[in-house]
Amino acid sequence: MLKWFIRRFDNRVQSRPSIVFGRYSDNNKTIPQVSCWTAAEALFREKKFRQSIEAFFHYLRDDHIKNVETMTSDSTFHFTLYQGSKVVRGVCDDHRILAEVTIARMSEPSIPVMRRLLEQNFNLYYTRYTLDNDRIYMRFDSELKTANPNKLYYGLKELAIKADKQDDLLVEDFTMLKRVDVDHVNALPEEEVRIRLYYFRKFIDETLSRIDTLEKEKLATAISYMLLALGYRIDYLISPEGKLLQELERVIAIYFTHEEISLQEKIHLMINGFKNLKSKSDEEVKKFLFRSVSTFSIVSPQPHKVIAERLNGILQNTQWYIDNKLPEMAQHIMEYGFAFCQYAYSLPKPLSRLFQLFMEVLYPDYFTEFGFPEKLYDKGVFNKRAIEWVIDEINRSYKEKYPKLLFKKQQLRYDDLTIFAQCFLREVVGLNFDIVK
Repeated sequence: MLKWFIRRFDNRVQSRPSIVFGRYSDNNKTIPQVSCWTAAEALFREKKFRQSIEAFFHYLRDDHIKNVETMTSDSTFHFTLYQGSKVVRGVCDDHRILAEVTIARMSEPSIPVMRRLLEQNFNLYYTRYTLDNDRIYMRFDSELKTANPNKLYYGLKELAIKADKQDDLLVEDFTMLKRVDVDHVNALPEEEVRIRLYYFRKFIDETLSRIDTLEKEKLATAISYMLLALGYRIDYLISPEGKLLQELERVIAIYFTHEEISLQEKIHLMINGFKNLKSKSDEEVKKFLFRSVSTFSIVSPQPHKVIAERLNGILQNTQWYIDNKLPEMAQHIMEYGFAFCQYAYSLPKPLSRLFQLFMEVLYPDYFTEFGFPEKLYDKGVFNKRAIEWVIDEINRSYKEKYPKLLFKKQQLRYDDLTIFAQCFLREVVGLNFDIVK
């Protein structure tokens, strides 16, 4: 009977839905993919340029999401990359490689649009905007003899990421521009959109209502962390795209810029920013909630030492709040610390999965709305078995690439959310991401 129960429990936990949260991280390459990069560099040095490029695209391909398509013939090599709402299409022959993205269709000539594109060109290193009849493109090209893997990676990354960001902004800002080449973007199921929209407003409401009850002067630092945690939570759990994402990023950036104003003024501006986001109509929000595939991360990876130092600092900062009987504030600060790493860095896959686990414990209702079968925390009670099953699965899944990776589940304590979060982050700090050479 016990074995039957354990097997039934394990089957339920394993049936977790494959909902995608947060930004794409390309810090997820397998050992064979890393070998493809090494091969691409060696082939380039040997002047086997076409073979080098083919190996490079094997390195880029993420088979789980099918983000790269290639086709080879005797004389040419064709490729397609997906990045959010944009498609990069390219071709390589024996002499050159060319890649381009269709940004938008311009129904009538526009001096303001052309001025914007000219200004944008000055900020580009590898690519450029071009106009062909009524179509605006971004393009990258290179002679094969200079197209080493590093140049290809950063050139195609600039092309893909800038195009994905600028198409929405241009179309929103200029009425004469029309979206094109977006058939590959998948609309989210209606129920999933409903959940994301509801919690988009709920997260903002709950945070701002709680801030209204706090002493603004005494707890200004904690309030700023609460607002940052809210921004990162929306970015990860709601996953907005396009102009909505840009507006969210601007609210978050208030804290890190405007050195000339006080912390209280920054808090005031951030609160107003979140109120403005919440005031948007359902239709305004919904059009920026969709599912897409990406090839490049918009942020860069960092050594685990950088992440560990930041989390250690956060853990030290929380102690004052714990000592002064403010555990809720401590929880928000710890959420902020871990969520900042997810937002600002391209995390390795096992660390991203641990972050999702952390968020599942903090926001169990959100995940059960999406069909996750087990609440990991409910009314003061932890689902210890489910939490540790996920940790075991993460420990197992990445041993080939990270042989020393071990999250010690026995170090977790389940007294309350604050103590659990402290123990969880301490274990993240101590993880070893040394890679097999």
